[in-house]
Amino acid sequence: MKNANPTLQIQGGKYKGKKLLLPSKTTTRSTKSIIKGSVFDTLQYTIVDQNFIEVFGGSGSMGLEALSRGAKMAYFFESDKKAYKVLMQNCQMIDASHTHITFGDSFLTYLPLVEQLSQKGEKAFIYFDPPFDIREGMEGIYDKVVELITKTPQDIVEKIIIEHMSKVSFPQNIGSFVQQKSKKFGKSMLTFYEVV
Repeated sequence: MKNANPTLQIQGGKYKGKKLLLPSKTTTRSTKSIIKGSVFDTLQYTIVDQNFIEVFGGSGSMGLEALSRGAKMAYFFESDKKAYKVLMQNCQMIDASHTHITFGDSFLTYLPLVEQLSQKGEKAFIYFDPPFDIREGMEGIYDKVVELITKTPQDIVEKIIIEHMSKVSFPQNIGSFVQQKSKKFGKSMLTFYEVV
């Protein structure tokens, strides 16, 4: 009999091995372990004492992995009610005091939060993992992500990471941000940007 509540594990750091609940696959798409591993192999110790923003929260697996590896705070945005409940549970199980969840459309709620952090002189690693644009109602989502990145205050950014379909290419420059590298994992791809 299949497990009715699929789970995912934290891969490294102080919460290594702790299980996270996963929302329904009809509403979210979980980042594969190999991709998560690659992100944190790239970031390594630069994540320590930094903020991590997961713009499309889902289960919160990336932000909670960042906390496990030494980030000081993880911020999440989630618009789906069921996914939001799962995200809340995961944050409470792992580290409620160092997480902040915003319920609502990332395209409306992200900029006010990053502007607040910018005004406080904070910096962050920002992870964009939007629903793949082949999903119904998500056409044009990558264009909206590019627009959101363009509006992101550059003084807050340590690094911007986009997880996207590998058949989609992102521009070399997005506003003040320059593409540093991209890495393919089958149908998915990671693209990294920094302020240069």
